[in-house]
Amino acid sequence: MSSLRIYNDNDFSQPLVFTEDGAEISRQLNEVGIRFERWSTRELEEGATPDSILAAYQAEVEKLKAENGFTTADVVSLTPTHPQKDDFRKKFLDEHRHSEDEVRFFVRGQGLFYLHLDDKVYVVLCRKNDLISVPNGTRHWFDMGPAPEFTCVRLFTNPEGWVAQFTGDEIASKAPRFEQLIEAA
Repeated sequence: MSSLRIYNDNDFSQPLVFTEDGAEISRQLNEVGIRFERWSTRELEEGATPDSILAAYQAEVEKLKAENGFTTADVVSLTPTHPQKDDFRKKFLDEHRHSEDEVRFFVRGQGLFYLHLDDKVYVVLCRKNDLISVPNGTRHWFDMGPAPEFTCVRLFTNPEGWVAQFTGDEIASKAPRFEQLIEAA
């Protein structure tokens, strides 16, 4: 089940808010300019290719492209046996920004988005059928856990894809990691 935890950015001992209600997650995030929604499930074959995934969600992807000026969409997958999973995890764990919106639709699996907004950190557990759109310039980081298991559709305006500007803030190292929030639950 998807969830939202909101913390003070200087105290991660107890969330100010915790909810697993999809409508409440969407409401809370929309209030701070973050798009969160659920898409209908599509039946995909085991081991579906990126092309077949994009074809299955073509209407939704084309709608987002038209609404937001995205030029490309791709599919990214990671599994616990991926030989570079530790390097990929480390790459996303530091707070950063982008010059374009970061959009992810979870076809399968899960991951944690941490959004550093003013003096709060919003921790969003995204799972299958969740779409999150983090506006450009938003300080955030992503934790896929030590055994990543996800497939996501990504949309970009920049043909180079994912380009981060790291903030140098150490807040991400102070926040609870995937293992503490998900695996212990």
